Order: sequence, then C-alpha cells, then structure tokens
Amino acid sequence: MIPLYRAGTSPLHRAPAWTKLLALIVIAALVAGSGRDPRTTAILGAVTVAAYAVAGFGPAVLTRQLWMARWLIVFVAVAQLPFLPWTDALIGCARIALLVAVAALVTLTTRTTDMMGTITTALGPLRHAGVAPERIALTLSLAIGAVPVVSGFVRTVREARAARGGGFGLRAWIVPVLVLTLKYADDLADALTARGVE
Repeated sequence: MIPLYRAGTSPLHRAPAWTKLLALIVIAALVAGSGRDPRTTAILGAVTVAAYAVAGFGPAVLTRQLWMARWLIVFVAVAQLPFLPWTDALIGCARIALLVAVAALVTLTTRTTDMMGTITTALGPLRHAGVAPERIALTLSLAIGAVPVVSGFVRTVREARAARGGGFGLRAWIVPVLVLTLKYADDLADALTARGVE
C-alpha cells in the first residue's frame, strides 16, 4: 500500500485520528443534506482550504489531490448534465471535489496505523456478531491506498497512448487500466497471503 501520510507537527497532525474521521463524516453529511444550495459547499470549501494551510500544505498539495480525482469529477459531470441544469451539475461536481479534498487531508495528516486503530476500536462491538474489526480496518486502509495507485495507472495509460499518437477512446484506456488494476490486486493478495493474512 502506498502511504499517503506526510509527517508534520501541525494541529491537524497532532489531532486524534477519531476526531478527523468524525469531521469527515460530519462534512459528508452536511454536503449530502445541503440540497441545491451552493452556500454550504462554498463555506465548507473555504474551511477546507484554510485547513490545508493550517496543516502546512500549500495550494500545490490541494491542487494535486483534486487533479488526481479529475476523471471522477468529469464522470460525475457527464453523468449529470443530460438530466440536470448545468448549475446543479456544477454544484454536484463541487461537492465531489470537496469530499475528495477533505478525505485527502485526513489521509495526509493521519498515519495508517492510527487510522486502522481508530476504526478497529469503533467497530469493536461488532465482535459479538462474529465480525472481525481488524479485517474491516485493513480493507478500508487498503482501499484508501489503492486510490493513488489506480490514478497512477490511468495517468500511465494516458501518457502511453499520447506517446503513440492514440486518441481518446473509452474502451482503449479502460481495458489497460482494468488489467493493471487486476494485476495490482493479485500481487497485493499474494503479499497478504505471504504475511499470513487470509
């Protein structure tokens, strides 16, 4: 798994993992419940930009996180435009960008071990139902780590097609990305098995 954490001494770095995860959940709930009103998204966006500054990250770091999620944002826009006014589609894209930025900030300021520990503790009561919190925490951590990996695959395939003079074709780049992703998943499964994780 690719570690996203960047060491630092800011208040956000020192804050407990559970407070940052709770803040992420609250922000997601506020965004989801804001309806078509863009004011909530705008306010939370401003708070997010300020939070990046408090964490010691400049605009370049925030821009890079959004750039990595650009295809997701484009997909959301394309999916919404045929059915919604362009203003509503724009608000929807802004919400996705906001959530991506906030989630990235959490991972940038939180060690993976701290995040897994928090998730494991929160899901502790599920042990009585036969659920292993450690497995869920590991799965979530692996999912977070896979985001930049898959984004890298998309970038690699796009650059390879550009070098060969190939145009933009949905099937032409989805198939290579899918193959690379499946290979990554297979290699990851082998690595986990070698470490005794079933």
